[in-house]
Amino acid sequence: MNKYFKIRGVIFGLCLCVFNNLHAQTSEQLINMMADATKNLNYEGTFIFLRGDDMDVMRILHRLDDNGEREKIIALTGPAREIIRNNNTVTCIFPDKQEVMVERSRAQGFPSKLPEAIEVLADYYEFSTIGDERIAGKDAWVVQILPKDEFRYGYQLWIDKENFLLLKSEMRNDMGKSLELVMFTELKLLTTIGDEMFKPSVSGNEYTWYQYTQEEYASNNSADNGRSNGWQVTWMPAGFKLNEYDGNSKSMNNSTLEHMIYSDGISTISIFIESLNDQLPINTGFMNIGGVNVYSRTTEGFQVTAVGEVPQPTIMRMVDSVVATR
Repeated sequence: MNKYFKIRGVIFGLCLCVFNNLHAQTSEQLINMMADATKNLNYEGTFIFLRGDDMDVMRILHRLDDNGEREKIIALTGPAREIIRNNNTVTCIFPDKQEVMVERSRAQGFPSKLPEAIEVLADYYEFSTIGDERIAGKDAWVVQILPKDEFRYGYQLWIDKENFLLLKSEMRNDMGKSLELVMFTELKLLTTIGDEMFKPSVSGNEYTWYQYTQEEYASNNSADNGRSNGWQVTWMPAGFKLNEYDGNSKSMNNSTLEHMIYSDGISTISIFIESLNDQLPINTGFMNIGGVNVYSRTTEGFQVTAVGEVPQPTIMRMVDSVVATR
């Protein structure tokens, strides 16, 4: 009898091991399918964006056809804003300021935290499917993404069981507290969306336009193994790489501004280096808004500021590691 229970226990353990492996693989497959659906399907929806004490309600339109990917996001609360993306060209409209900014971007659109390469991320995050819930009237799988070190935040994703669109995402700290939340209250697939739906709601005739040229984009967005023109970040968490570098910008004080963007495939950290030109620092020390941490210090007549969706110690350690290489 004991031998029977031992054999049964071994079989059960083997089955459980196989199930867990399949379960983990399923989580990664779900995320890949979610990324494909978000990019390839035509849809319209309304979602809430909650960060700290601030909440916005927004409407989104998304289309993919032979001409590429188009997306339009309209703020329904707070100051009027529109973001229109046509492939890699992003137009931001601010009616209250009567300003329009047009720039090229490598950003993947909404939502910005879609994992880029599951195979690479597996070295730094653990993926698991932990249940199912109902979001925006739709049944969804709940996928958990936990960091393997203390330098990142974790995430939870709710993925539509029918069409694999992301219905809800949540950034969480190591205590499980929600730091940032994006959740659809309404989402529907569309067969097609006409071009007129992606036109700006304002004419822009009386607006001030700021537009990047193709030459500026090509010259300013280069990555060189963590180096900028004259500065180097000597420490960053494993897996983070320099994705973009812009060394030809001007700050609000019209001083030289360098901008470096680092990412591990989910989390993003921006580092700004500004010449003070004998001015007092604009801001030093630490600030927090939901899951976004900001830290700034001065060195050799420059102000170094980092803004990132990572824990405070990570931001501070990266900023403190920035050194001049001129």
